[in-house]
Amino acid sequence: MENVKIWIRKNGSTAILTLLFIIVLVNKDAKAWLMRQVASTGILNSSISESKEHQNTSARVSYAGFTVKNEDGTVINTSALQNKVVFINFWASWCPPCRAEFPSVQKLYDQYKKNPDMVFLTVNLDDNADLGKSYLKENGFTIPFLVPAGNIPGVLYSGSLPTTVVLDKKGNIRLHHKGLADYSKDSFYRQIDELLKQKN
Repeated sequence: MENVKIWIRKNGSTAILTLLFIIVLVNKDAKAWLMRQVASTGILNSSISESKEHQNTSARVSYAGFTVKNEDGTVINTSALQNKVVFINFWASWCPPCRAEFPSVQKLYDQYKKNPDMVFLTVNLDDNADLGKSYLKENGFTIPFLVPAGNIPGVLYSGSLPTTVVLDKKGNIRLHHKGLADYSKDSFYRQIDELLKQKN
């Protein structure tokens, strides 16, 4: 027993760090917390780009064929999104980077949910949608819960979670970010405000 006490005294900090590392490896929420700390620095963020409308027409989204369903099972016709700024986030409850950025997505939603020119498509890709609904409820998130109602256009999503896309009022892709980011920064709000000011 005395040897154990001596070892702990000599190696206590190493043991604590090892334990913390193991917790971060196995616990989704611990991973998400650590990732959130990194994301809050802003180093992982992308910026909304200048419109490439005149250069590259493939950067424009066709809303035809892209449909989502809300929690009640009602299919949302995305063609009604033209002339609006659209924030699309593809996520899953099992995905630690998704969990890490969700508080910032919620803050962005709270900031703009009353703006009639802004639409949020937060699309859950859990195999079992109930897991995604439970995750939102347990954490008090109020963002719209949507699931795909058909194929997702490859120009929007190619398999990486999370993926975030921002479309301007003409349907041009102005941000396409794969991976974790912090969307609650004032600098990002200013970029969204600029898109909202643009004419249809």
